[in-house]
Amino acid sequence: MDNKRVDCFKCKFFYITWDQRYPKGCRAFEFKTSRLPSLDVYRASGQRCLRFEKKN
Repeated sequence: MDNKRVDCFKCKFFYITWDQRYPKGCRAFEFKTSRLPSLDVYRASGQRCLRFEKKN
């Protein structure tokens, strides 16, 4: 298993929100969070983010 962390800052689906409580968002999964979205995906599924796409 690949234990490398997914770097949301390099993903085309990552964005910064205006919500102070949930400042980070993922357009692929359509949610906002206070942590990096990839950490929430891992906690919920036990797998690395499968929607990661590197920015151009």
